Amino acid sequence: MIEDRADRRIAVEATGVLRDFNRADVLSAADVHVAVRFGALLGETRDDVLLATALTVRAVRHGSVCVDLLTVHELPVEDLADGVVLTWPDPDAWLAAVSASALVDQQVLRLEGSQVYLDRYWREEQQVCDDLLARLDSAPVPVDHLLLEAALDRVLGDVTFAEQRAVVESAAHRSTTVLTGGPGTGKTTTVARLLAIAAEQHEHRHGRPPRIAMCAPTAKAAARLSEAVAEQAATLPDRDRARLEGLEASTLHRLLGALPGLVRTRFRHDRHHRLPHDIVVVDETSMVALTQMARLLEAVRPDARLVLVGDADQLASIEAGAVLADIVEGLAEHPDQPVARLRTVHRFGGAIGALADALRRNDPDDALAVLTGDDPAVQLIDPTDQRAIDGVSADVVQRATALWRAAEDGDAETALAGLDGHRLLCAHREGRFGVRGWNARIELGLAESTGAPHYTEWYPGRPVLVTANNSTLGIWNGDVGVTMRRPDGRLEVALATSTGPRRLSVTRLPDTETMHATTVHKAQGSQASVVTVVMPPDESALLTRELFYTAVTRAQQQVRVLGTEDAVREAMARQAVRASGLAARLRSPQIL
Repeated sequence: MIEDRADRRIAVEATGVLRDFNRADVLSAADVHVAVRFGALLGETRDDVLLATALTVRAVRHGSVCVDLLTVHELPVEDLADGVVLTWPDPDAWLAAVSASALVDQQVLRLEGSQVYLDRYWREEQQVCDDLLARLDSAPVPVDHLLLEAALDRVLGDVTFAEQRAVVESAAHRSTTVLTGGPGTGKTTTVARLLAIAAEQHEHRHGRPPRIAMCAPTAKAAARLSEAVAEQAATLPDRDRARLEGLEASTLHRLLGALPGLVRTRFRHDRHHRLPHDIVVVDETSMVALTQMARLLEAVRPDARLVLVGDADQLASIEAGAVLADIVEGLAEHPDQPVARLRTVHRFGGAIGALADALRRNDPDDALAVLTGDDPAVQLIDPTDQRAIDGVSADVVQRATALWRAAEDGDAETALAGLDGHRLLCAHREGRFGVRGWNARIELGLAESTGAPHYTEWYPGRPVLVTANNSTLGIWNGDVGVTMRRPDGRLEVALATSTGPRRLSVTRLPDTETMHATTVHKAQGSQASVVTVVMPPDESALLTRELFYTAVTRAQQQVRVLGTEDAVREAMARQAVRASGLAARLRSPQIL
């Protein structure tokens, strides 16, 4: 229990059940204040109704879009301090009280069965459902079948593309396609060829090339999409390669046209000012939040092709919603069959691919068999083995030292290549298992090996992650780079771009973080040759199968997991469940 009234987590004036849940650290002070304010505005004073309101606000903070009053009492044990017992309202009486509340009558809250929503998220979920189903109910895309067959033979005739060919042939007839699959299953290969074939069909039908937009939730993911499509285009016949020349992906926010002060909620393009594009591709859709998806669907023209691409097994957006997973589940049985899943892994070596597959199937025995096997591409390192941990620390310090040398020499290409050579991924930001602790450890080791000071923010070899957008400079949240020494002794940052290093003075950059280590969430959309995964403590709420899977699948050649066998089993036993009604709406829109 939180006893100190000066603790910022305390809602000092909270009473009754709100006080109890706040002192037990289940509700934050902000949850309580929002609920009390709503109640004061509409004259609602009943504890059980205010508790439902506060828990709904809490649900959004934790990534859900609603709270189910019948199951909310099953809060994860880590949310409660030892020995704390909370008294929950009777579910039937609770539902009746909320249903009769002025908060529901005035649509501050929305009640769907036993699920309680804040009005905004209820509207957005309903809109996403309606817009998707409207797209699926539209007439099939006209196709010239002879032209399609010739194109399929031309760009997907190789037997190794059999799975992709079936997906592209099916998607060519639809205005909406959801393409999902794990890393290395050929999603970008499929997208590039689908774009080439769809462009040819569009030219044949309309007499002009289509306007194509490619986007992703972050700048790093957008850059990777641009690079990947360009690489795939280079393997196509001349006429198809020409159709994809010059395609550059942007962030989803840039595509929609972010407005100052309304970056996350409203955009220049909407239902009344649609995007001009004929084909829209969204990569890394698992990272797209409910609000972003609502804004995207209302901005895409009804007659435009929409291709949503991503891995439904990865971590969801840090904001509310698990949209891709909900869409894949909700549309799995739709008559139009818009969901296509790629299953054959082409990129990974055997051990990494086998581990990813075991995680996807949620088979801890198979996962541990791979982790404890003889293949050096996958290693499980006991965090209590000090010699092993010292070895990992020495390796990451050695890599940091190589960055420092390249930075002192002004060799940006080598420095950025080194940055993509290794990623150290943590679940937490704080603590000895977290990003801050590992960054401090590496900087201290770097100082000891090079004499470079570790107490200043900027130093040669400092790897940086941009955490804010600057549209004037064309710098975006998620960009990465390395701090370099200029010939005159001053410092600048070489940012990684699809066209090579871009150099900027450190004083011109927006907000940045040191990224010797970074969080798993911020590593989504990126890859590295070697990945070191720091498993959080067994009791951590962040220790989930989705987090573990996302971290492991960032690796291309080797993955090292710092954790115990118990931690692996605990992670796989715990799924990141987000309360949502979207999948149910898509399955049976007449029910909700």
